[in-house]
Amino acid sequence: MTRKTSTTISRRRFLGGATALALTRKLAFALPQSPEPSPGRILAYVGTYTELPGPGSNGHGIELFAADLRTGELTHRGLAAPSRNPSWIAVHPSKKYLYAVNEIANFQGNNGSVSAFALDPSTGALRALNIVSSEGTGPAYLSLDATGNFAFVANYGGGSIAVLPIREDGALGDAVDVHRNQGSVGSTHASDAPAGSFAISGHDAPHAHMIAPDPHNRFVLATDLGQDRIYTYGFDRRNGKLTPPPEPAFAALPTGDGPRHLAFHPNGRWLYSIQEEASTVVFFHYAPATGHLQPQQTLSTLPRGFSGTSFASEILVAPNGKTLYAANRLHDTLAVFSIAPEGRLTCIAETSTLGDYPAQCRIDPGGNFLYVCNQRSDHITSFRIHRDTGLLSFTGHYTPVGNPGSITFIA
Repeated sequence: MTRKTSTTISRRRFLGGATALALTRKLAFALPQSPEPSPGRILAYVGTYTELPGPGSNGHGIELFAADLRTGELTHRGLAAPSRNPSWIAVHPSKKYLYAVNEIANFQGNNGSVSAFALDPSTGALRALNIVSSEGTGPAYLSLDATGNFAFVANYGGGSIAVLPIREDGALGDAVDVHRNQGSVGSTHASDAPAGSFAISGHDAPHAHMIAPDPHNRFVLATDLGQDRIYTYGFDRRNGKLTPPPEPAFAALPTGDGPRHLAFHPNGRWLYSIQEEASTVVFFHYAPATGHLQPQQTLSTLPRGFSGTSFASEILVAPNGKTLYAANRLHDTLAVFSIAPEGRLTCIAETSTLGDYPAQCRIDPGGNFLYVCNQRSDHITSFRIHRDTGLLSFTGHYTPVGNPGSITFIA
């Protein structure tokens, strides 16, 4: 999220007036002729920003790449599908469908939307299935339940979360459940922000930022940046309904800190939360039977002695459970933490993202490379993960792509 000052406009504020990009519900977008991914390569999709404040935006929709599993290099294979601000994308467990939020505020009135595509896993081609309302403005995050029957969406501008059914043909249905957070917003300034920070994002109202099921597909967790809360809902896998568990229904973060994204440890009992405005990581014990969270530790994602403004963005746990990575925007680094046997963190390094404003990062399915979407410098950088230490080394590959927002893979 961009700092709100007299000279910089938040990406959330422009959405209502953005120019529409026509997209028919049955559009099939033809990729340039290219061979199927060769052995040692997998498909990668990148969602881009097509509508941003300022003189113009450089994204065109959802781009398709081939990822080299040996070198980390991304090779562009074409525009998989035009789409309005597909800032977050997710692939169905069957690998037959892809879903993208459209981070806008004028779909069928005052809503954002979610687009569904049929996916050809052999070529990567996408075919548009349909577009439905996200039931709130500015959807910023999308995830799927383990069965592939429901999609969860968090609407930043609308302060709401919604559950969308996935039909047998992969198309989306209208929301079967919607929860809108009300009131109880936190402080304008983060409690744990560095000295001199003007990292002021969104404590003017509730702002749902992430929603995802737990590893057991029993509960759904959702962050609200404006309320400084992580909500837990019981998830009914038959009808998609979300119900608050017995008290407490949420874990409270320090006022103003702004919880953004979450990452589970592979053991399913530890959870890590990154706070956008405070630039902190909080380690929680997670109770799989109740969905409750108990905070254990808080650490900064910035170096000791840092002062000024930075916005934390993404948090990842390595597949082997030994390392955690946290991205910082403006500081433009990845903080690298070792994970102790009891789950506590120790910062062991920081690595430059070699780009401007890392919006999102993702580890490839093999756990060998970490890819960073540097939104403002229009490229993705890749880093080799050294499994014995968790440390990162740049592969030498810069991949040009206009305003990248998120990347995901098909193994």
